[in-house]
Amino acid sequence: MPFGMTASEDVCADYGVQRNSLVVFKETSVKIFDVPVENHILLFTPVNSETFSEIYENYQSAAAGFRGKILFVLVDTNEARNGRIFEYFGIRDIDVPAVRILNLTSEARYKMPADEVTVENLKEFCQSYLNGKAKQHLPSEEIPQDWDKMPVKVLVGKNFNSIIFNKTMTVFVMFYAPWSHECRKLLPVWDKLGEQYESHKDIMIAKIDVTANDILAVGLHRYPFFTLFPAGSHHQEVAYTGEYTLEAFSEFLEEQRKTKAEPGEKN
Repeated sequence: MPFGMTASEDVCADYGVQRNSLVVFKETSVKIFDVPVENHILLFTPVNSETFSEIYENYQSAAAGFRGKILFVLVDTNEARNGRIFEYFGIRDIDVPAVRILNLTSEARYKMPADEVTVENLKEFCQSYLNGKAKQHLPSEEIPQDWDKMPVKVLVGKNFNSIIFNKTMTVFVMFYAPWSHECRKLLPVWDKLGEQYESHKDIMIAKIDVTANDILAVGLHRYPFFTLFPAGSHHQEVAYTGEYTLEAFSEFLEEQRKTKAEPGEKN
């Protein structure tokens, strides 16, 4: 933090302060997502790479044709403070340079099909998106071989829908982010819940890393969040809003089981 001092009466007058005062000037950066344009395209690349100048020149050239329609953003992959952005888009070191489009309203993400960041590829990608022809990018981890061997089952993008939308089993899912302190604190509690219901053939306790697996079935929330997917094709998922304790999770499950059973009960 730089410090300075002045005896200038003009400076004091400009900022409306009296002499012999201490003033802190806060500089705030503009949030890239806090702008009227809802479509953002992001270029992920290290600014010190040998190819940066050429790539960035192509990026600037393509941007001119989409002014007011798509906001062009540069993300330096060498900047550690951009780590959360990498996780949000699922960008790894081996992926760069990478180009993604984000729609702020739907939070849908799109990956540029072409690997080379040329003016032609950028223009084609942007126009395809604006025409509604671009396909959403839904990254997924590979299904672990032992995904169902532990009390808490491991879901990824590739097996998520087939597991939660089944007719015979109710699935209670924890959506978590590895970097979240609260998530890490709750994972042992979730493991205990899995152990508690491991013998129940009609209930599955599961978890999914939402930073590595995009899911269309659910929206983005503050991590962690929990959703119950009841068995059967006519039941709507239920968002959990209770306390984050083993007892509260268990009570919620039992209440949902009772609610599901009531319509079919006979007097």
